[in-house]
Amino acid sequence: MREQKAEELQKPRDIAILAGLSSPRLEARDNADEESMAELEALVETAGGEAAASVLQNRASPDPRTFIGEGKVAEIKELVKNEAATTVIFDNDLSPSQLRVLTEELGVQVLDRSALILDIFAQRARTREGRLQVELAQYQYLLPRLTGMWTHLERQAGTSGKGPIGSKGPGETQLETDRRHIHRKIDKLKEELEEVRRVRGTQRQRRLKNEIPVVAIVGYTNAGKSTLLNALTGAGIPANNRLFDTLDTTSRLLTVSETMDVVISDTVGFIRKLPHQLVDAFKATLEELEYADLLLHVIDISNPLWQEQARIVDGLIGELGAEQTPCLRVYNKSDLFWGDIRPHGEDAVNISAKTGEGVDELLEVLGGWLPEGPQLFPDGAVTDQPERQIMAEIVREKLLRELDKEIPHGTAVEVTKFSQRDNDIIDCHVTIYCEKASHKGIIIGKGGGMLKKISTQARQDMEAFMGAKVYLDTWVKVKENWRDNPAAIQNFGYTED
Repeated sequence: MREQKAEELQKPRDIAILAGLSSPRLEARDNADEESMAELEALVETAGGEAAASVLQNRASPDPRTFIGEGKVAEIKELVKNEAATTVIFDNDLSPSQLRVLTEELGVQVLDRSALILDIFAQRARTREGRLQVELAQYQYLLPRLTGMWTHLERQAGTSGKGPIGSKGPGETQLETDRRHIHRKIDKLKEELEEVRRVRGTQRQRRLKNEIPVVAIVGYTNAGKSTLLNALTGAGIPANNRLFDTLDTTSRLLTVSETMDVVISDTVGFIRKLPHQLVDAFKATLEELEYADLLLHVIDISNPLWQEQARIVDGLIGELGAEQTPCLRVYNKSDLFWGDIRPHGEDAVNISAKTGEGVDELLEVLGGWLPEGPQLFPDGAVTDQPERQIMAEIVREKLLRELDKEIPHGTAVEVTKFSQRDNDIIDCHVTIYCEKASHKGIIIGKGGGMLKKISTQARQDMEAFMGAKVYLDTWVKVKENWRDNPAAIQNFGYTED
């Protein structure tokens, strides 16, 4: 039984036949070639499928009806039969009518490259923002294709009754209903993403007010952006050898030197023929590039096509309005590079984010690219929180450590007195609030043992933090359902969130 389940887990979602067309009538970026077909195969694997065969055709111009012509359709149909394929995926974008015709002719599901990438993004999105962006892109992709989906109902006869049998009915009504529904969904998603953009704008204003530089990591998918962020900050982001493994932007504080902190952000990877719907949908995230103080363009130098990939990323940076932002090229995976000459210069650093080679040099170079901001805190400062608040948090930490399996986290701590005597001893009077009388007994413990234990641990941490002796006086009081009282929450120094 277990072996059977294991086999089912290992089975690909679909067996796919890959198809592509190269034609002088198509734009250069829309043509298929051996490199883009290899990338398409990697995308299929990323989506959980398996490519059984690949067909690349050169043709003077695309066929208006089938895109690839009747002969190639027959050839692919035979491949579908021989390989027991469940889908055919084109490296080019297809029109709605071409998708419909090819689906009918081949007898299996037909997708184009954009639909495949959208499917991968839908699998990868984890945060609410990421899911909103992918859903918007999917609806924008679907909208012009509705007519093809409703072909069997799209004609509506006039009142003369001369239309074909079956042409009367709700077809046009259903099509229009679906269009209105999708337009409403698109409008709603745009509103929600606008709110995301507003929040990002507020956060950006705070950073500008505090004069904290922002560094954005960009690059081709699978170039090693997440691995680099982990190497610089210890962010702990899963970094797998998969296309589009990271969709949701991750930001971390990075200490570049003793006098410089920066906010560094990982962004979604780029790829050739990235669907314009996705670029539009992800602008709420990618506009960070425009406002960044510096871009780190991560390039996988071990990839034979790294120059082509770098050009694609540079083009998308320009499309997003960030071409004027200073850009430092980070040539990654140098431990796997066997070429004769490594790129170098004032705007280039060679590293291996995986092994750590060159990361220290990158930090040194970063320091030279970014201006030093003003000193925001005095030397030796470890927090910007008031000392009273730190004392309360120390007590609450001990409560949670000792009692997390016995009482819920419904405890609050208030420092009612915090003063220093002439002999430098600090008086700290603390009241612990809980929500139920039964919780009070648990906190105090048998013979006051638990409260004494908590107070002793807290006092030791307070003395270490303050560098002075502390006299700690601790009391326990019941304040029923204080978490439902906004005024109480605010008085304890918390927010309703």
